[in-house]
Amino acid sequence: MILIIPKIKYLDISGITLFPFIILRDKHLKQDKRILNHERIHIRQQVELLVLPFYVLYLIEFAIGLIKYKNKSNAYMNISFEREAYRHDLDLNYLKDRKWWAWRNFIA
Repeated sequence: MILIIPKIKYLDISGITLFPFIILRDKHLKQDKRILNHERIHIRQQVELLVLPFYVLYLIEFAIGLIKYKNKSNAYMNISFEREAYRHDLDLNYLKDRKWWAWRNFIA
């Protein structure tokens, strides 16, 4: 389910996935196949981890990245879940062929 919440503009993000919702900052982003694919990859990751553990691991990886890189952007980009989603967000067939637990291949 896709929701449009303009207030997330203040977070400097285009979209976020909070299972089972994909939340976008602008309604025109509903047409952006790359962003939707990116967020759908996160939905799959969340399903694999039964949702809550996904968020726990995500925050742990982000915290480790902050310590390691001392930079929020670098910490974010090195989260395994983001690495997988960014690597494959242009491949609109990725989820059809993706193996379960594929995000583990992106752990730094």
